[in-house]
Amino acid sequence: MGTWSYRCPLGAGAEPNYASLTGWRATGSGVALVARKTATVVERPQAQQQLPGLPPGPEPFAGRAAELAALRAQVAAPAGAGCRVLVVAGRPGSGRSALARRFARTALGGRRLLAAHLAAPDGTAHPSGAVARRLLAQLERPSQALPDPGDGEDPACAELREALTGRDTLLLLDDVPDAEHLIPLLPAEPRCVVLAVTAGPLTALAARFPVDPVILRGLDEAAAVELLTGLVGGTRIGCDPVGAAGAAEACAGRPAPLRLLAGWLRAHPKAAVPQAARALREAGVRPDGDGSDEPLLAALTLRYRGLPVAQARLLRTLTLAPDGRVDLRTGSALAGCPAPEAAAALRALAEAELLDEAEPGADGTPRYRVPGRFSAELTALRTRLDRPGEQQLARARLLERLVRLVESARALLDRTAVAPEPLPGPLRLRTAAQARQWLAEEAEWLLLAAEQAIEAGDLDGSAGRLVGALLRTLPVAGPPASAPAGAYRLHRAVLALAERQGAPRRAAAALVNLAELRVAAGQFEAAAEQYQAALGHTREPLDEAAAARALEGVGECRRAQGDPVRAADAYGRALALRQGLDDPVGQARLLTRIAEAHAAQQRYQAAGREYRAALALLRRLGDERGIAAVGEALERLG
Repeated sequence: MGTWSYRCPLGAGAEPNYASLTGWRATGSGVALVARKTATVVERPQAQQQLPGLPPGPEPFAGRAAELAALRAQVAAPAGAGCRVLVVAGRPGSGRSALARRFARTALGGRRLLAAHLAAPDGTAHPSGAVARRLLAQLERPSQALPDPGDGEDPACAELREALTGRDTLLLLDDVPDAEHLIPLLPAEPRCVVLAVTAGPLTALAARFPVDPVILRGLDEAAAVELLTGLVGGTRIGCDPVGAAGAAEACAGRPAPLRLLAGWLRAHPKAAVPQAARALREAGVRPDGDGSDEPLLAALTLRYRGLPVAQARLLRTLTLAPDGRVDLRTGSALAGCPAPEAAAALRALAEAELLDEAEPGADGTPRYRVPGRFSAELTALRTRLDRPGEQQLARARLLERLVRLVESARALLDRTAVAPEPLPGPLRLRTAAQARQWLAEEAEWLLLAAEQAIEAGDLDGSAGRLVGALLRTLPVAGPPASAPAGAYRLHRAVLALAERQGAPRRAAAALVNLAELRVAAGQFEAAAEQYQAALGHTREPLDEAAAARALEGVGECRRAQGDPVRAADAYGRALALRQGLDDPVGQARLLTRIAEAHAAQQRYQAAGREYRAALALLRRLGDERGIAAVGEALERLG
């Protein structure tokens, strides 16, 4: 048989939609296909514009012209007093994230793009303050605020709103769980466009912002068949237009099931399209014999059953990753396999559309995320098929891998640090610049990994080593990795471990560190409470040095709050402990503080007595600067 040809004009990078073929025609060189002039053209996947913070969306993309037009019209409408809020809502698998990314690429213009997920794949909402800190880090303005100690709004949200004022920005906020987590992030800036992607209506949002949600339903039959054509190829789909329409109907026109079904067809090149629809329906039959009306679950089951055993196990195990996000370094640890095998498996799962591509690392390392639309079912499969010991071992391997990575990053940044045993080549951090960038990108994820391990409570040794490594490493990495909120979370992790393990000295030290961070943030009442809590941990066994430090901290807080009476009392109790410890430096400092508290109460005689006692100690110590400062204070008293 000769060459094949078709009679419809096509541009480069396109192929005909064979669903519109009318028949065959003999030519001098063999057989040709005759297509109607109205044949639609499906563009092959083209390289997408790479935007920082925005991973590529799935290709090809079909339909949704009306939805995209509606979003563009909302952006073009006159701006109000606040930011423009656009909402894309749809069921899992409706292609809402893909549509949002597509729109972001076409509507960005001169705006700065910021993107974040507001919930983990399992649906757990991220605190608004944590999301605000991630967005501020993308703006290279790391937050200096600690979480509010009460029930109020996290100060990082106000920092974000201020940072967005006067800027042309597009915020792409995916997996929005509810309006309450979204509203604190929205600035009163008309030049800011916020695109919120959610599963349900954000009803509380409408009371504060004019919102006209774009609600996604299934693709129409033509667009669904077009998507199948682009994914499978025109010949197989075009030869059976009725079967293609049936497959689209079996998937309810939703892009995610359609893409999974197309993957099954590619994996079974001899199968006809109706066989795929039949296999989908069979995969949706539950063990009790009833059929499921959820095409996404049926399509996932169909594709999962066709995976090699190792890939299926890896896919289940990836649900153990914090926030469902993995790369070569963490995926190989979870799977317990060499790096090349993990890289190939992750790539294969992404090509099968069972993992979402995330933004690659600064060093080009591919990253992936477990899709929220699959998370619940994959977690259920892991719980049912994998022994608890296997799951715990996978988590332990991940934590130990993270410890080695963090310690190796510290060794590159601080030449005086002891370098750990080198990791295999593909996993290794090689330069100080790479280590600093890796820590900046991964700090939030590393903190989350430590917190989740501590919450689980079964790997305290590994979790403690990770927390310790982070405490040693993040301060030398510089911003945004060394932000105060990260240090606060680490000391809270130390406190949780210490209290669970019955280690009062470590608990007291952690509380003092937490209190000092609160003092630096100007949150004196909360700091005083934490100093008092630290004091409680110093009583059994007795730790006079820690008790003295905690009492002095209480005094500093009361002084900052304008309460010299309570400040003097706390300083006096700390002084008694310093005297028992034979600590003349600490005694001199506390005598000076007591004198200042007396002076604030206009008790000048008592203040002078304390200053003179401090001066005597300083002379004995030979502290010339201290002597001069206390002497000046005495002169001011007259």
